[in-house]
Amino acid sequence: MAETNFVDYVKIFCRSGKGGRGSAHLRREKYIPKGGPDGGDGGDGGSIILRGNRNYWTLLHLRYQRHILAGHGEGGAKAQRSGKKGESKVIEVPCGTVAYDAHTGEYLCDITDDGQEVVLLKGGRGGQGNVHFKSATNQTPRYAQPGEPYQERWVILELKLLADVGLVGFPNAGKSTLLSVVSAAKPKIANYPFTTLQPNLGIVEYRGGKSFVMADIPGIIEGASEGKGLGLRFLRHIERNSLLLFVIPADADDIKEEYNILLNELTQYNPELLHKTHLLAISKADMLDEELMHEIALDLPDIPYLFISSITGYGIHALKDLIWRELNSDDYVPISASRDTLVHRNLDLSFLEFESEEEFPDDASDSGEEEEEEDNYYEEDF
Repeated sequence: MAETNFVDYVKIFCRSGKGGRGSAHLRREKYIPKGGPDGGDGGDGGSIILRGNRNYWTLLHLRYQRHILAGHGEGGAKAQRSGKKGESKVIEVPCGTVAYDAHTGEYLCDITDDGQEVVLLKGGRGGQGNVHFKSATNQTPRYAQPGEPYQERWVILELKLLADVGLVGFPNAGKSTLLSVVSAAKPKIANYPFTTLQPNLGIVEYRGGKSFVMADIPGIIEGASEGKGLGLRFLRHIERNSLLLFVIPADADDIKEEYNILLNELTQYNPELLHKTHLLAISKADMLDEELMHEIALDLPDIPYLFISSITGYGIHALKDLIWRELNSDDYVPISASRDTLVHRNLDLSFLEFESEEEFPDDASDSGEEEEEEDNYYEEDF
């Protein structure tokens, strides 16, 4: 995807629809002077619904859609006619989207599956007409229920990429180069730190037409969990990767120490990341011979590892085999199937910047003015 098209935070104003008021109509027809109450119910207001859509990879389509308003329910009418329900608004979001209250940072809901729907704001119920209040001792109720009011709030939508494999490493470790070799992704590659400023996704093809999704996460440095470097901006994307592939270059001073630093930053950010499957890829292995590889292997972390070279292709097929075996092991649980195990925390609003919230006036239908009924209409509130 293009660099400018990756949007992982949006702030939008949402408002559900209010319920229509019930009718307090009394039947008055020729030759039926006292027909009794026949007021219909008001229609329910529309809701604001979040729906997961696997065809979206970013929140770009919501960047300039700052106000999402559901329709109001219509009022009831005579002859026990119910009002029309308000139109609900469905917000299509990528899988892995989390919703927070924009003022408090409170966690609201999480969308992880394609087609999953969550009611973000429920529309108001329509009021009952006076026909519901008639009884033997109250044969002519001249009142009906008003509809319930709408709900409104500013919401922050945060995207956490869903991928089978997440590439974790320091800047310039060769993560983007690896992704460009094993998939059709075209991330920016250059010989300086923090070349990658946004996550990149790639579909890795495997034997027999099989595939898995790999995510290149921008480089992590020591202190990232405290906001250093790119800080918390992209650490959260690692939360939704089922398998973490640590990429450390062969020319690192101490591979085991770099791995421990990376692991510590992930643990400081979210201890649940320790429970994910960890693999180690030692990149730039084209600079090594067999003897050096053997010496390096003597002091590596106690996790599955491979030496690879994205330039010569050394170890790439073996890496795909290793990843595929781990993804299909009995212990592997896809993120989409483990929604209950996800850890949800309130959002820290201190590092986010958005445009100021403009006042959003009520529309004409909220002014309290009701359209006049047909002749012989009578209505009063409680």
